[in-house]
Amino acid sequence: MRKKGLVALVGRPNVGKSTLFNRLVGQPLAVVSEIAGTTRDRLYADSDWNGVTFTVVDTGGIEVIEGWHTEPLSEDSDRFLDSIRMQAQVAIQDADVVVLVVDGRAGLTAADREVGNILRQTNKPVFVAANKLDDVVGKQHDALEFYELAIGEVVPLSALHGRGTGDLLDLVVAVLPDYDETWDEEDTSIKVALLGRPNTGKSTLFNKLIGEERVIVSPIAGTTRDAIDTKLAWHGRDFTLIDTAGIRRRGKIGQGIEKYSVIRALRALRRADVALLLIDASQGITAQDQHIAGMLKDESAAMVVLVNKWDAIEKDNYTMQEWTDTLRRELDFLPYVPVLFISTNTASG
Repeated sequence: MRKKGLVALVGRPNVGKSTLFNRLVGQPLAVVSEIAGTTRDRLYADSDWNGVTFTVVDTGGIEVIEGWHTEPLSEDSDRFLDSIRMQAQVAIQDADVVVLVVDGRAGLTAADREVGNILRQTNKPVFVAANKLDDVVGKQHDALEFYELAIGEVVPLSALHGRGTGDLLDLVVAVLPDYDETWDEEDTSIKVALLGRPNTGKSTLFNKLIGEERVIVSPIAGTTRDAIDTKLAWHGRDFTLIDTAGIRRRGKIGQGIEKYSVIRALRALRRADVALLLIDASQGITAQDQHIAGMLKDESAAMVVLVNKWDAIEKDNYTMQEWTDTLRRELDFLPYVPVLFISTNTASG
């Protein structure tokens, strides 16, 4: 599987991130609306420019309180600052390139400055997309004030009409790492990523796998792509376990790091040789399970479906076959994927 770079679009609501996302990936995948924070299920897709393939992630608007650009912050507004800092920091950590999308017509705002302060401290490539400048040539001077952020090249563009987006893509692909040559060259362990909705038992399974007496565990500091992996040996073979946060439905995601669970899951998936998709037997197969399974299929990932909490449901001689039939029907786009029924609580399966 080709390892692709990751480009994160960040910025406050209504600056045109979703419109730019659609333009860069060449498909209307994101729901575009004048209403800030419009919910959209799919927030990542592959793009290609001059023969370079990469993934674009639309991170969702960084929420700020109205009036920031004209009024001083009140004492209880620190939580908004904390949210901005947290989201910008996660984007910096997990993306190869960060694009700060701003509203070129509205000009520089306090929210733009706050994100700029965070981005300025990273060694990741950062570009500023000054959007909504429909007459890019005539209004190029409107983008000059964004150089005050001092975080990288400013590109005036109109995502709606496609003007200037080629200039942005030229800059992005020029600095993307070539993972075909550099990704984990010396690490020959089999990398296994655990993915699924929250509370499906990923962390419990992770702990069970590294807690066996026959397992040699060695926490190692990861690269900038991930903070910590856990390596283990099993029957003479080396493995690297990669745990991930639960992937919530977009409309259920709150402020902070949870907005970036998909970015981190993608990063883990791109590093993995095998993905384990956990499904909660006590809740059945949900639409979000299907969505995550589709994400794995899009990445052509080798995977195994683990139906966890098998001990929590009433069973008879036909339950397992009925469950298998239902799963094959609901995940009919993955007819080849092995299915195991497990219980991390009882260490069975």
